[in-house]
Amino acid sequence: MKTAYLLVATFLAGMASACGGEPAAPVSTEPPLTGAAANAEQKGTLEWAVAGSWRLDKERARDRWRHPVETLQFVGLKRTDTVVEISPGGGWYTAILAPWLKEGGGKLYAAHLDPAEADYARRQVDIYKAAFIDHPETYGDITLTTVSAKGAGFAPDGSADAVLTFRNIHNWMNGGYAAKIFADAYRALKPGGVLGVEEHRLPSARDQDPRANNGYVLESYVIQIAEAAGFAFEQSSSINTNPNDTADHPVWMLPPNLSPPEPGSPLAEGYDKAKYEAIGESDRMTLRFRKPLVATPATPPQ
Repeated sequence: MKTAYLLVATFLAGMASACGGEPAAPVSTEPPLTGAAANAEQKGTLEWAVAGSWRLDKERARDRWRHPVETLQFVGLKRTDTVVEISPGGGWYTAILAPWLKEGGGKLYAAHLDPAEADYARRQVDIYKAAFIDHPETYGDITLTTVSAKGAGFAPDGSADAVLTFRNIHNWMNGGYAAKIFADAYRALKPGGVLGVEEHRLPSARDQDPRANNGYVLESYVIQIAEAAGFAFEQSSSINTNPNDTADHPVWMLPPNLSPPEPGSPLAEGYDKAKYEAIGESDRMTLRFRKPLVATPATPPQ
Protein backbone atom coordinates (compact mmCIF):
# COMPACT_ATOMS: atom_id res chain seq x y z
CA MET A 1 0.00 0.00 0.00
CA LYS A 2 2.81 2.46 0.82
CA THR A 3 4.34 1.82 -2.67
CA ALA A 4 1.04 2.65 -4.35
CA TYR A 5 0.79 6.00 -2.51
CA LEU A 6 4.39 6.81 -3.51
CA LEU A 7 3.65 6.15 -7.20
CA VAL A 8 0.63 8.45 -7.08
CA ALA A 9 2.70 11.23 -5.51
CA THR A 10 5.42 10.88 -8.19
CA PHE A 11 2.84 10.96 -11.00
CA LEU A 12 1.17 14.15 -9.69
CA ALA A 13 4.52 15.92 -9.33
CA GLY A 14 5.45 15.01 -12.90
CA MET A 15 2.15 16.29 -14.30
CA ALA A 16 2.64 19.67 -12.61
CA SER A 17 6.14 20.01 -14.09
CA ALA A 18 5.03 19.02 -17.60
CA CYS A 19 2.21 21.60 -17.65
CA GLY A 20 4.55 24.39 -16.59
CA GLY A 21 2.23 25.47 -13.77
CA GLU A 22 2.78 25.94 -10.06
CA PRO A 23 4.30 22.97 -8.27
CA ALA A 24 1.68 20.65 -6.87
CA ALA A 25 1.03 20.72 -3.14
CA PRO A 26 2.98 18.03 -1.27
CA VAL A 27 1.20 14.69 -1.35
CA SER A 28 1.52 12.32 1.59
CA THR A 29 3.20 9.06 0.77
CA GLU A 30 1.55 7.38 3.77
CA PRO A 31 -1.89 5.74 3.64
CA PRO A 32 -4.57 7.63 5.60
CA LEU A 33 -5.14 6.61 9.19
CA THR A 34 -8.43 4.97 10.05
CA GLY A 35 -10.21 3.70 13.17
CA ALA A 36 -8.37 3.83 16.48
CA ALA A 37 -5.16 5.02 14.81
CA ALA A 38 -6.97 8.05 13.40
CA ASN A 39 -8.60 8.83 16.75
CA ALA A 40 -5.20 8.61 18.44
CA GLU A 41 -4.12 11.51 16.22
CA GLN A 42 -7.15 13.61 17.25
CA LYS A 43 -6.26 15.59 20.34
CA GLY A 44 -8.81 15.19 23.08
CA THR A 45 -10.11 11.73 22.22
CA LEU A 46 -9.78 8.80 24.59
CA GLU A 47 -7.56 7.07 22.04
CA TRP A 48 -5.32 10.14 22.04
CA ALA A 49 -5.06 10.02 25.83
CA VAL A 50 -4.24 6.30 25.83
CA ALA A 51 -1.56 6.88 23.18
CA GLY A 52 -0.09 9.85 25.09
CA SER A 53 3.70 10.08 25.26
CA TRP A 54 3.44 10.89 28.99
CA ARG A 55 2.37 7.31 29.76
CA LEU A 56 5.11 4.91 30.84
CA ASP A 57 5.88 1.91 28.63
CA LYS A 58 5.32 -0.48 31.53
CA GLU A 59 1.82 0.95 31.96
CA ARG A 60 1.03 0.76 28.24
CA ALA A 61 1.94 -2.93 28.34
CA ARG A 62 -1.15 -3.52 30.49
CA ASP A 63 -3.59 -1.99 28.00
CA ARG A 64 -4.19 -5.37 26.37
CA TRP A 65 -5.53 -6.66 29.67
CA ARG A 66 -7.30 -3.52 30.87
CA HIS A 67 -8.93 -2.19 27.66
CA PRO A 68 -9.06 1.41 28.92
CA VAL A 69 -10.83 2.96 25.92
CA GLU A 70 -13.57 0.33 25.83
CA THR A 71 -13.96 0.36 29.62
CA LEU A 72 -14.37 4.14 29.85
CA GLN A 73 -16.70 4.19 26.86
CA PHE A 74 -18.84 1.53 28.51
CA VAL A 75 -19.18 3.70 31.62
CA GLY A 76 -20.35 6.50 29.33
CA LEU A 77 -18.01 9.30 30.39
CA LYS A 78 -17.89 12.66 28.65
CA ARG A 79 -14.74 14.75 28.67
CA THR A 80 -16.70 17.66 30.14
CA ASP A 81 -17.66 15.57 33.20
CA THR A 82 -16.68 16.00 36.81
CA VAL A 83 -15.20 12.59 37.68
CA VAL A 84 -14.14 11.05 40.98
CA GLU A 85 -11.65 8.19 40.89
CA ILE A 86 -11.64 6.32 44.20
CA SER A 87 -8.24 5.00 45.31
CA PRO A 88 -6.28 5.75 42.12
CA GLY A 89 -3.15 4.12 43.55
CA GLY A 90 -0.16 4.79 41.33
CA GLY A 91 -2.33 6.58 38.79
CA TRP A 92 -2.70 4.03 35.99
CA TYR A 93 -6.07 5.46 35.01
CA THR A 94 -5.19 9.02 36.08
CA ALA A 95 -2.61 9.17 33.27
CA ILE A 96 -5.49 8.63 30.83
CA LEU A 97 -8.37 10.41 32.53
CA ALA A 98 -6.64 13.61 33.63
CA PRO A 99 -5.28 14.79 30.23
CA TRP A 100 -8.57 13.80 28.55
CA LEU A 101 -10.68 15.75 31.05
CA LYS A 102 -8.25 18.68 30.90
CA GLU A 103 -8.71 18.94 27.14
CA GLY A 104 -12.50 18.75 27.44
CA GLY A 105 -12.89 21.17 30.32
CA GLY A 106 -13.83 18.42 32.79
CA LYS A 107 -12.65 17.95 36.36
CA LEU A 108 -10.94 15.08 38.22
CA TYR A 109 -11.10 14.33 41.94
CA ALA A 110 -8.55 11.74 43.12
CA ALA A 111 -9.75 10.18 46.38
CA HIS A 112 -6.72 8.56 48.01
CA LEU A 113 -6.46 6.66 51.24
CA ASP A 114 -6.06 9.17 54.05
CA PRO A 115 -2.31 9.88 54.45
CA ALA A 116 -2.93 10.76 58.11
CA GLU A 117 -4.04 7.19 58.81
CA ALA A 118 -1.05 5.17 57.56
CA ASP A 119 2.54 5.59 56.40
CA TYR A 120 1.75 3.54 53.28
CA ALA A 121 -1.01 5.97 52.32
CA ARG A 122 1.24 8.96 52.93
CA ARG A 123 3.98 7.55 50.69
CA GLN A 124 1.45 6.75 47.98
CA VAL A 125 0.04 10.28 48.03
CA ASP A 126 3.55 11.78 47.88
CA ILE A 127 4.37 9.69 44.81
CA TYR A 128 1.05 10.61 43.19
CA LYS A 129 1.62 14.31 43.82
CA ALA A 130 5.07 14.20 42.24
CA ALA A 131 3.80 12.30 39.21
CA PHE A 132 0.53 14.16 38.55
CA ILE A 133 -0.30 17.12 40.78
CA ASP A 134 3.06 18.76 40.08
CA HIS A 135 2.43 18.65 36.32
CA PRO A 136 -0.79 20.59 35.64
CA GLU A 137 0.43 21.39 32.13
CA THR A 138 -0.30 17.75 31.26
CA TYR A 139 -2.85 16.62 33.84
CA GLY A 140 -4.77 19.77 34.66
CA ASP A 141 -5.98 20.77 38.11
CA ILE A 142 -6.58 17.51 39.98
CA THR A 143 -8.23 17.86 43.38
CA LEU A 144 -6.89 15.46 46.02
CA THR A 145 -9.41 14.16 48.53
CA THR A 146 -9.51 11.16 50.85
CA VAL A 147 -11.50 7.94 51.11
CA SER A 148 -11.73 6.13 54.42
CA ALA A 149 -13.93 4.33 56.88
CA LYS A 150 -14.39 7.50 58.93
CA GLY A 151 -14.15 10.36 56.43
CA ALA A 152 -17.08 12.62 55.54
CA GLY A 153 -16.86 11.85 51.82
CA PHE A 154 -14.57 12.37 48.85
CA ALA A 155 -16.36 15.10 46.86
CA PRO A 156 -19.05 17.69 47.56
CA ASP A 157 -22.53 16.19 47.66
CA GLY A 158 -24.19 16.16 44.24
CA SER A 159 -21.10 17.47 42.43
CA ALA A 160 -19.94 14.51 40.30
CA ASP A 161 -21.18 13.22 36.97
CA ALA A 162 -19.30 9.95 37.46
CA VAL A 163 -17.55 7.99 40.19
CA LEU A 164 -15.08 5.28 39.16
CA THR A 165 -13.29 2.54 41.04
CA PHE A 166 -10.90 -0.02 39.60
CA ARG A 167 -10.03 -3.19 41.56
CA ASN A 168 -10.57 -1.72 45.03
CA ILE A 169 -13.74 -3.23 46.50
CA HIS A 170 -11.93 -6.23 47.99
CA ASN A 171 -9.78 -3.81 49.99
CA TRP A 172 -12.84 -2.03 51.36
CA MET A 173 -14.38 -5.39 52.25
CA ASN A 174 -11.18 -6.38 54.01
CA GLY A 175 -11.36 -3.19 56.03
CA GLY A 176 -15.04 -3.66 56.77
CA TYR A 177 -16.22 -0.39 55.18
CA ALA A 178 -17.39 -1.28 51.64
CA ALA A 179 -21.00 -0.23 52.29
CA LYS A 180 -19.82 3.14 53.57
CA ILE A 181 -17.81 3.87 50.40
CA PHE A 182 -20.77 3.04 48.16
CA ALA A 183 -22.91 5.39 50.26
CA ASP A 184 -20.25 8.12 49.87
CA ALA A 185 -20.27 7.57 46.09
CA TYR A 186 -24.04 7.90 46.02
CA ARG A 187 -23.92 11.23 47.86
CA ALA A 188 -21.14 12.61 45.66
CA LEU A 189 -23.06 11.97 42.45
CA LYS A 190 -25.61 14.23 40.83
CA PRO A 191 -29.03 12.65 40.25
CA GLY A 192 -28.60 10.58 37.09
CA GLY A 193 -24.86 10.26 37.68
CA VAL A 194 -23.01 7.04 36.93
CA LEU A 195 -20.94 4.66 39.06
CA GLY A 196 -18.42 2.56 37.11
CA VAL A 197 -16.95 -0.49 38.82
CA GLU A 198 -14.20 -2.90 37.82
CA GLU A 199 -13.31 -5.69 40.25
CA HIS A 200 -11.66 -9.10 40.36
CA ARG A 201 -14.48 -11.62 39.91
CA LEU A 202 -15.10 -14.69 42.03
CA PRO A 203 -16.90 -17.47 40.13
CA SER A 204 -20.60 -17.42 40.94
CA ALA A 205 -20.60 -20.97 42.35
CA ARG A 206 -18.15 -20.00 45.12
CA ASP A 207 -18.97 -18.72 48.59
CA GLN A 208 -18.04 -15.12 49.28
CA ASP A 209 -15.48 -14.49 51.97
CA PRO A 210 -16.83 -11.33 53.68
CA ARG A 211 -13.25 -10.04 53.91
CA ALA A 212 -12.30 -11.06 50.36
CA ASN A 213 -8.94 -12.24 51.62
CA ASN A 214 -7.89 -13.60 48.20
CA GLY A 215 -8.91 -10.40 46.39
CA TYR A 216 -11.90 -11.88 44.51
CA VAL A 217 -15.52 -10.74 44.86
CA LEU A 218 -18.83 -12.13 43.65
CA GLU A 219 -20.48 -9.93 41.03
CA SER A 220 -23.83 -10.50 42.75
CA TYR A 221 -22.32 -9.23 46.01
CA VAL A 222 -21.14 -5.98 44.42
CA ILE A 223 -24.59 -5.44 42.92
CA GLN A 224 -26.17 -6.09 46.31
CA ILE A 225 -23.97 -3.50 48.07
CA ALA A 226 -24.57 -0.90 45.34
CA GLU A 227 -28.32 -1.38 45.32
CA ALA A 228 -28.39 -1.17 49.12
CA ALA A 229 -26.76 2.27 48.78
CA GLY A 230 -29.56 3.37 46.44
CA PHE A 231 -28.00 2.70 43.02
CA ALA A 232 -29.84 1.13 40.11
CA PHE A 233 -27.85 -1.59 38.34
CA GLU A 234 -27.78 -0.89 34.59
CA GLN A 235 -25.42 -3.25 32.79
CA SER A 236 -22.44 -5.58 32.99
CA SER A 237 -19.81 -5.96 30.28
CA SER A 238 -17.43 -8.75 29.28
CA ILE A 239 -14.72 -6.24 28.30
CA ASN A 240 -12.34 -7.40 31.02
CA THR A 241 -13.26 -11.08 31.12
CA ASN A 242 -10.39 -13.58 31.30
CA PRO A 243 -11.65 -17.20 31.16
CA ASN A 244 -8.14 -18.49 31.96
CA ASP A 245 -8.40 -17.15 35.50
CA THR A 246 -10.09 -19.70 37.79
CA ALA A 247 -9.59 -17.65 40.99
CA ASP A 248 -8.03 -20.64 42.79
CA HIS A 249 -5.27 -18.40 44.10
CA PRO A 250 -4.83 -14.93 45.61
CA VAL A 251 -5.23 -12.40 42.83
CA TRP A 252 -1.79 -10.89 43.48
CA MET A 253 -0.18 -14.12 42.26
CA LEU A 254 -1.19 -13.00 38.75
CA PRO A 255 0.37 -10.19 36.70
CA PRO A 256 1.33 -7.49 37.29
CA ASN A 257 2.37 -8.43 40.85
CA LEU A 258 3.23 -12.11 40.32
CA SER A 259 3.72 -12.50 44.07
CA PRO A 260 4.77 -16.02 45.15
CA PRO A 261 2.49 -17.99 47.49
CA GLU A 262 3.03 -18.02 51.23
CA PRO A 263 5.70 -20.58 52.22
CA GLY A 264 4.07 -23.76 53.46
CA SER A 265 0.70 -23.02 51.84
CA PRO A 266 -0.87 -25.59 49.47
CA LEU A 267 -0.06 -23.34 46.51
CA ALA A 268 3.63 -23.29 47.40
CA GLU A 269 4.10 -26.97 46.58
CA GLY A 270 5.19 -27.19 42.95
CA TYR A 271 4.79 -23.44 42.48
CA ASP A 272 5.55 -22.38 38.90
CA LYS A 273 5.61 -18.62 38.29
CA ALA A 274 5.27 -19.15 34.53
CA LYS A 275 1.86 -20.79 35.05
CA TYR A 276 0.44 -17.62 36.62
CA GLU A 277 2.21 -15.37 34.17
CA ALA A 278 0.51 -17.27 31.32
CA ILE A 279 -2.95 -16.69 32.84
CA GLY A 280 -2.54 -12.94 32.49
CA GLU A 281 -4.35 -10.35 34.57
CA SER A 282 -7.41 -11.41 36.53
CA ASP A 283 -10.92 -12.13 35.32
CA ARG A 284 -12.80 -8.92 36.17
CA MET A 285 -16.39 -7.75 36.25
CA THR A 286 -17.11 -4.38 34.64
CA LEU A 287 -20.37 -2.88 35.89
CA ARG A 288 -22.36 0.32 35.43
CA PHE A 289 -24.78 1.69 38.02
CA ARG A 290 -26.91 4.84 38.01
CA LYS A 291 -28.05 7.18 40.76
CA PRO A 292 -31.77 7.57 40.09
CA LEU A 293 -33.12 10.98 39.13
CA VAL A 294 -35.50 10.58 42.03
CA ALA A 295 -33.59 9.42 45.08
CA THR A 296 -34.52 6.11 46.68
CA PRO A 297 -33.83 5.46 50.37
CA ALA A 298 -30.76 3.37 51.07
CA THR A 299 -31.18 0.04 52.86
CA PRO A 300 -28.63 -1.65 55.10
CA PRO A 301 -26.64 -4.39 53.28
CA GLN A 302 -27.55 -7.95 54.26
